Amino acid sequence: MSVGLHGVIPAAGIGSRMGGSTPKQYLNLNGETLLEHSLRALLAVPGMQSVTVALHQADRFAGSLALLSDDRVNTVIGGAERADSVLAALHAVPGGAGDWVLVHDAARPCLQQADVLRLVEHAVSRGEGGILAERVCDTVKLADSSGHVEKTLDRSRLWRAQTPQMFRLGELTQALEAVIARNLPVTDEASAMECMGYAVNLVPGSASNLKVTLPDDLDLAAWYLSRAEGLE
Repeated sequence: MSVGLHGVIPAAGIGSRMGGSTPKQYLNLNGETLLEHSLRALLAVPGMQSVTVALHQADRFAGSLALLSDDRVNTVIGGAERADSVLAALHAVPGGAGDWVLVHDAARPCLQQADVLRLVEHAVSRGEGGILAERVCDTVKLADSSGHVEKTLDRSRLWRAQTPQMFRLGELTQALEAVIARNLPVTDEASAMECMGYAVNLVPGSASNLKVTLPDDLDLAAWYLSRAEGLE
């Protein structure tokens, strides 16, 4: 690939909803940690020049992962919030402002190469950032403060955001700096870009690209990985 391409993985969280003492990015899944699966998927992208991983300042697990010693992998200390960790990683990316960066969740271990390649092609060809996402097929209700249904949302316009989320390095850095300075709540990189008025394209992803959040998600992720290995 002729464009500059880099990856970022925020992995400084503690994953409290999973329970236990091990941060969820270090939970074992089919013989490797979630972080290793996610990192390996980014490193496998053709033309990927570097991947920067943001770690908790008191991380005691990363040192045991051989994959972090890959020549293309850098590590930095993350922050209290996702946006802080991503921004710290962006500042360490060895690329120019016009390069592209793919931000991927450490807890999305089942990323398919076909999906990420489709995202890269879409963003580069249009010159605009984009995210993998999945259409919402359920009926979705908006609740009021009392827990009653206020209205039913039009699901034809609703998507579940996934990662990677791909943007120009310089533009994403500026967007995150701006929302952090203004103390605006953002839960993903696309939110920051939206706040700054940038176009964000939706690129269809796969249901298998789930985020491991609760204990039962590990079993489903293991099934997806085993299925993918059986198709190879």
